[in-house]
Amino acid sequence: MASTLGIVAASWGVVMAVAPLLQIRRMIIRRSSEDISLGYFAVLLPGFALWIAYGWSRADWALLVPNAAALTVGIATILASLALRRASADGHLSPEHRD
Repeated sequence: MASTLGIVAASWGVVMAVAPLLQIRRMIIRRSSEDISLGYFAVLLPGFALWIAYGWSRADWALLVPNAAALTVGIATILASLALRRASADGHLSPEHRD
């Protein structure tokens, strides 16, 4: 039972980890990342890294895989947000796409 629960939990963890891709999609469509809290991700990313380290120390793939995916997508979200903010500040976004 514990093994099955671990597989199901890890699988759902991966789904949760890739959910911010929806936010990246929205940022790209709107050409704005103004409503993204970078502080939120600054709190989450070290937590993901700690869970990865803990999972690694225990050789626990159910911890490693979803947290590695979450860390990767979290970093991608931050990078996309910063790129959009930089483009907006540099005037590379047309006025009709600015919020």
